[in-house]
Amino acid sequence: MNNPSFAVIGGSGLYAMPGLSDISEHHIATPFGDPSDVIIIGTLAGARVAFLPRHGRGHRHLPSEVPYRANIYALKSLGVKHIVSVSACGSLRENLKPCDIVVPDQLFDFTKGKREGSFFGGGIAGHVSFAEPFSKSLNTALLKAVRDAGGTAHGGGTLVTIEGPRFSTKAESHAFRAWGYDIIGMTASPEAALAREAEIDFAIMAHVTDYDCWHEEEAAVTVEMVIERLHANLSIAQQAITNIAPVIASLPHESEGFMRSAVMTTARDSMSQQARQKLNLLIGRYL
Repeated sequence: MNNPSFAVIGGSGLYAMPGLSDISEHHIATPFGDPSDVIIIGTLAGARVAFLPRHGRGHRHLPSEVPYRANIYALKSLGVKHIVSVSACGSLRENLKPCDIVVPDQLFDFTKGKREGSFFGGGIAGHVSFAEPFSKSLNTALLKAVRDAGGTAHGGGTLVTIEGPRFSTKAESHAFRAWGYDIIGMTASPEAALAREAEIDFAIMAHVTDYDCWHEEEAAVTVEMVIERLHANLSIAQQAITNIAPVIASLPHESEGFMRSAVMTTARDSMSQQARQKLNLLIGRYL
Protein backbone atom coordinates (compact mmCIF):
# COMPACT_ATOMS: atom_id res chain seq x y z
CA MET A 1 0.00 0.00 0.00
CA ASN A 2 1.22 3.48 -0.91
CA ASN A 3 0.75 5.13 2.47
CA PRO A 4 -0.66 8.68 2.59
CA SER A 5 1.15 11.61 4.18
CA PHE A 6 -2.07 13.66 4.22
CA ALA A 7 -5.26 12.95 6.17
CA VAL A 8 -8.66 14.56 6.52
CA ILE A 9 -10.72 14.17 9.68
CA GLY A 10 -14.36 15.01 9.06
CA GLY A 11 -17.78 13.82 7.99
CA SER A 12 -18.98 11.23 5.51
CA GLY A 13 -19.24 13.66 2.59
CA LEU A 14 -15.47 13.98 2.61
CA TYR A 15 -14.64 10.32 2.05
CA ALA A 16 -17.28 9.78 -0.64
CA MET A 17 -16.27 12.81 -2.66
CA PRO A 18 -16.03 13.17 -6.43
CA GLY A 19 -12.62 12.37 -7.88
CA LEU A 20 -11.58 9.94 -5.15
CA SER A 21 -10.33 6.69 -6.68
CA ASP A 22 -8.43 3.52 -5.72
CA ILE A 23 -10.38 3.42 -2.48
CA SER A 24 -9.67 0.93 0.29
CA GLU A 25 -10.77 0.55 3.92
CA HIS A 26 -8.34 -0.12 6.76
CA HIS A 27 -9.08 -1.37 10.27
CA ILE A 28 -6.21 -0.23 12.48
CA ALA A 29 -5.83 -1.36 16.09
CA THR A 30 -3.91 0.93 18.45
CA PRO A 31 -2.64 0.75 22.06
CA PHE A 32 -5.31 3.38 22.80
CA GLY A 33 -8.26 1.39 21.49
CA ASP A 34 -10.06 1.47 18.17
CA PRO A 35 -10.37 4.63 16.06
CA SER A 36 -13.78 6.18 15.41
CA ASP A 37 -14.21 4.02 12.30
CA VAL A 38 -12.27 2.38 9.51
CA ILE A 39 -9.86 4.68 7.72
CA ILE A 40 -10.58 5.24 4.04
CA ILE A 41 -7.52 5.65 1.79
CA GLY A 42 -7.83 6.81 -1.78
CA THR A 43 -6.18 8.79 -4.54
CA LEU A 44 -7.29 12.40 -5.01
CA ALA A 45 -5.75 14.77 -7.57
CA GLY A 46 -2.79 12.42 -7.83
CA ALA A 47 -2.13 12.28 -4.08
CA ARG A 48 -2.84 9.52 -1.58
CA VAL A 49 -5.20 10.76 1.13
CA ALA A 50 -6.59 9.13 4.30
CA PHE A 51 -10.11 9.98 5.49
CA LEU A 52 -11.40 9.35 9.00
CA PRO A 53 -14.98 10.18 10.09
CA ARG A 54 -14.46 11.76 13.51
CA HIS A 55 -17.82 10.73 14.95
CA GLY A 56 -17.99 7.41 13.08
CA ARG A 57 -20.26 6.66 10.18
CA GLY A 58 -23.81 7.41 11.25
CA HIS A 59 -22.45 9.97 13.77
CA ARG A 60 -22.26 7.61 16.76
CA HIS A 61 -19.80 9.40 19.06
CA LEU A 62 -20.51 12.51 21.11
CA PRO A 63 -17.64 15.05 21.09
CA SER A 64 -16.41 13.78 24.46
CA GLU A 65 -16.68 10.14 23.33
CA VAL A 66 -14.52 10.48 20.22
CA PRO A 67 -11.45 8.23 20.63
CA TYR A 68 -9.07 11.08 19.82
CA ARG A 69 -5.88 9.27 20.84
CA ALA A 70 -6.71 6.19 18.79
CA ASN A 71 -7.60 8.36 15.78
CA ILE A 72 -4.34 10.31 15.78
CA TYR A 73 -2.22 7.25 16.60
CA ALA A 74 -3.80 5.28 13.73
CA LEU A 75 -3.09 8.10 11.26
CA LYS A 76 0.48 8.38 12.56
CA SER A 77 0.96 4.65 11.99
CA LEU A 78 0.08 5.19 8.33
CA GLY A 79 2.83 7.79 7.95
CA VAL A 80 0.55 10.84 7.96
CA LYS A 81 2.42 14.14 8.39
CA HIS A 82 -0.38 16.67 7.72
CA ILE A 83 -3.99 16.68 8.91
CA VAL A 84 -6.83 18.97 7.88
CA SER A 85 -9.68 18.80 10.37
CA VAL A 86 -13.09 19.75 8.95
CA SER A 87 -15.72 20.77 11.48
CA ALA A 88 -18.71 22.97 12.21
CA CYS A 89 -18.34 26.02 14.42
CA GLY A 90 -20.38 28.84 15.86
CA SER A 91 -19.43 32.45 15.20
CA LEU A 92 -18.72 34.82 18.06
CA ARG A 93 -18.13 37.78 15.73
CA GLU A 94 -20.55 39.74 13.53
CA ASN A 95 -18.24 39.57 10.50
CA LEU A 96 -17.92 35.77 10.60
CA LYS A 97 -21.21 34.85 8.95
CA PRO A 98 -22.97 31.50 8.55
CA CYS A 99 -21.51 29.54 5.62
CA ASP A 100 -18.19 31.43 5.92
CA ILE A 101 -15.10 29.33 6.61
CA VAL A 102 -12.47 30.15 9.23
CA VAL A 103 -8.91 28.81 9.38
CA PRO A 104 -7.98 29.69 12.99
CA ASP A 105 -4.45 30.27 14.22
CA GLN A 106 -5.07 30.00 17.97
CA LEU A 107 -6.91 27.63 20.28
CA PHE A 108 -8.39 27.80 23.77
CA ASP A 109 -9.36 24.58 25.54
CA PHE A 110 -12.50 25.04 27.65
CA THR A 111 -13.32 21.35 27.98
CA LYS A 112 -13.87 19.89 31.44
CA GLY A 113 -11.23 17.19 31.77
CA LYS A 114 -13.35 14.28 30.54
CA ARG A 115 -11.16 13.70 27.50
CA GLU A 116 -7.78 11.99 27.42
CA GLY A 117 -5.65 14.88 26.22
CA SER A 118 -2.18 13.32 25.94
CA PHE A 119 -0.43 10.15 24.86
CA PHE A 120 1.87 10.53 27.87
CA GLY A 121 1.28 8.97 31.27
CA GLY A 122 1.58 5.45 32.61
CA GLY A 123 5.28 5.78 33.31
CA ILE A 124 6.49 8.33 30.77
CA ALA A 125 5.95 12.05 31.38
CA GLY A 126 6.22 14.56 28.58
CA HIS A 127 5.35 18.21 27.96
CA VAL A 128 5.15 19.31 24.34
CA SER A 129 5.43 22.92 23.15
CA PHE A 130 2.04 24.17 21.97
CA ALA A 131 2.32 27.97 21.82
CA GLU A 132 1.43 27.88 18.12
CA PRO A 133 -1.10 25.04 17.88
CA PHE A 134 -1.54 25.08 14.10
CA SER A 135 0.91 24.76 11.24
CA LYS A 136 1.48 28.13 9.58
CA SER A 137 2.32 26.70 6.17
CA LEU A 138 -0.64 24.31 6.24
CA ASN A 139 -2.94 27.14 7.34
CA THR A 140 -1.75 29.29 4.44
CA ALA A 141 -2.24 26.49 1.91
CA LEU A 142 -5.67 25.64 3.33
CA LEU A 143 -6.84 29.24 3.19
CA LYS A 144 -5.84 29.48 -0.47
CA ALA A 145 -7.49 26.13 -1.25
CA VAL A 146 -10.79 27.28 0.27
CA ARG A 147 -10.73 30.61 -1.56
CA ASP A 148 -9.86 28.92 -4.83
CA ALA A 149 -12.89 26.66 -4.25
CA GLY A 150 -15.11 29.74 -4.07
CA GLY A 151 -15.50 29.88 -0.30
CA THR A 152 -15.57 33.03 1.80
CA ALA A 153 -12.58 32.32 4.00
CA HIS A 154 -11.10 34.13 7.00
CA GLY A 155 -7.52 33.52 8.12
CA GLY A 156 -6.64 33.70 11.82
CA GLY A 157 -8.70 33.95 14.98
CA THR A 158 -9.12 31.93 18.15
CA LEU A 159 -11.28 28.82 18.39
CA VAL A 160 -12.58 27.93 21.85
CA THR A 161 -13.41 24.26 22.41
CA ILE A 162 -16.29 23.53 24.78
CA GLU A 163 -17.22 20.17 26.24
CA GLY A 164 -20.66 19.78 24.69
CA PRO A 165 -22.77 18.04 23.69
CA ARG A 166 -25.08 20.90 24.63
CA PHE A 167 -24.69 24.32 23.05
CA SER A 168 -23.82 27.45 25.06
CA THR A 169 -26.03 29.46 27.35
CA LYS A 170 -26.31 33.14 26.45
CA ALA A 171 -24.18 34.00 29.49
CA GLU A 172 -21.42 31.65 28.29
CA SER A 173 -21.62 32.92 24.73
CA HIS A 174 -21.30 36.56 25.82
CA ALA A 175 -18.39 35.60 28.12
CA PHE A 176 -16.53 33.92 25.28
CA ARG A 177 -16.98 37.05 23.18
CA ALA A 178 -15.73 39.24 26.02
CA TRP A 179 -12.67 37.02 26.43
CA GLY A 180 -11.75 37.63 22.80
CA TYR A 181 -12.60 34.32 21.15
CA ASP A 182 -13.81 34.29 17.54
CA ILE A 183 -15.39 30.90 16.91
CA ILE A 184 -16.63 28.05 19.09
CA GLY A 185 -16.61 24.30 18.54
CA MET A 186 -16.51 20.95 20.35
CA THR A 187 -13.70 18.85 18.86
CA ALA A 188 -10.48 20.84 18.28
CA SER A 189 -9.27 19.90 21.76
CA PRO A 190 -7.57 17.52 22.31
CA GLU A 191 -7.32 16.66 18.60
CA ALA A 192 -4.82 19.43 17.82
CA ALA A 193 -2.65 18.75 20.89
CA LEU A 194 -2.47 15.03 20.17
CA ALA A 195 -1.46 15.77 16.59
CA ARG A 196 1.40 17.88 17.96
CA GLU A 197 2.53 15.04 20.24
CA ALA A 198 2.45 12.78 17.19
CA GLU A 199 4.50 15.35 15.22
CA ILE A 200 1.73 15.82 12.68
CA ASP A 201 1.06 19.29 11.27
CA PHE A 202 -2.55 20.28 11.91
CA ALA A 203 -5.01 22.83 10.54
CA ILE A 204 -8.76 23.34 10.86
CA MET A 205 -11.28 24.17 8.17
CA ALA A 206 -14.06 25.50 10.43
CA HIS A 207 -17.44 25.98 8.77
CA VAL A 208 -19.58 28.67 10.42
CA THR A 209 -23.10 27.33 10.87
CA ASP A 210 -24.57 29.80 13.36
CA TYR A 211 -24.01 32.71 15.74
CA ASP A 212 -24.05 30.45 18.82
CA CYS A 213 -26.73 32.24 20.86
CA TRP A 214 -25.30 35.71 21.56
CA HIS A 215 -26.75 37.48 18.49
CA GLU A 216 -30.03 39.17 19.41
CA GLU A 217 -31.24 39.31 15.79
CA GLU A 218 -30.42 35.71 14.91
CA ALA A 219 -31.97 32.46 16.08
CA ALA A 220 -30.00 30.42 18.61
CA VAL A 221 -28.14 27.44 17.21
CA THR A 222 -30.02 24.19 16.60
CA VAL A 223 -28.93 20.82 15.27
CA GLU A 224 -31.07 21.36 12.16
CA MET A 225 -29.29 24.66 11.50
CA VAL A 226 -25.85 23.07 11.80
CA ILE A 227 -26.67 20.18 9.46
CA GLU A 228 -28.35 22.41 6.86
CA ARG A 229 -25.41 24.81 6.63
CA LEU A 230 -22.77 22.10 6.67
CA HIS A 231 -24.52 20.47 3.72
CA ALA A 232 -24.66 23.84 1.95
CA ASN A 233 -20.87 24.10 2.24
CA LEU A 234 -20.11 20.47 1.38
CA SER A 235 -19.11 21.09 -2.24
CA ILE A 236 -16.73 23.88 -1.18
CA ALA A 237 -15.13 21.62 1.43
CA GLN A 238 -14.74 18.83 -1.12
CA GLN A 239 -13.17 21.14 -3.70
CA ALA A 240 -10.86 22.71 -1.11
CA ILE A 241 -9.56 19.26 -0.12
CA THR A 242 -9.09 18.43 -3.81
CA ASN A 243 -7.17 21.71 -4.25
CA ILE A 244 -4.82 21.17 -1.34
CA ALA A 245 -4.14 17.44 -1.79
CA PRO A 246 -1.51 17.78 -4.55
CA VAL A 247 0.43 20.56 -2.78
CA ILE A 248 0.75 18.88 0.62
CA ALA A 249 3.93 17.06 -0.37
CA SER A 250 5.66 20.39 -1.04
CA LEU A 251 4.88 21.83 2.41
CA PRO A 252 7.44 21.79 5.23
CA HIS A 253 6.85 19.35 8.08
CA GLU A 254 6.81 21.91 10.90
CA SER A 255 6.10 19.50 13.77
CA GLU A 256 9.13 17.33 13.02
CA GLY A 257 11.30 16.92 16.11
CA PHE A 258 8.87 18.43 18.65
CA MET A 259 8.99 15.33 20.85
CA ARG A 260 12.77 15.34 21.19
CA SER A 261 12.61 17.75 24.13
CA ALA A 262 9.27 16.52 25.47
CA VAL A 263 10.55 13.05 26.36
CA MET A 264 13.56 14.38 28.27
CA THR A 265 11.43 14.83 31.40
CA THR A 266 11.54 11.12 32.33
CA ALA A 267 14.86 9.38 32.93
CA ARG A 268 15.40 6.60 30.40
CA ASP A 269 16.15 3.98 33.07
CA SER A 270 12.85 4.86 34.79
CA MET A 271 10.73 3.97 31.76
CA SER A 272 9.16 0.52 31.87
CA GLN A 273 9.38 -1.70 28.82
CA GLN A 274 5.59 -1.69 28.59
CA ALA A 275 5.44 2.12 28.55
CA ARG A 276 8.24 2.30 25.96
CA GLN A 277 6.45 -0.17 23.72
CA LYS A 278 3.15 1.71 23.95
CA LEU A 279 4.73 4.99 22.84
CA ASN A 280 7.40 3.57 20.56
CA LEU A 281 5.71 4.83 17.37
CA LEU A 282 5.71 8.39 18.74
CA ILE A 283 8.98 8.68 20.66
CA GLY A 284 10.97 5.52 19.99
CA ARG A 285 13.58 7.25 17.85
CA TYR A 286 14.36 9.66 20.71
CA LEU A 287 14.97 6.98 23.35
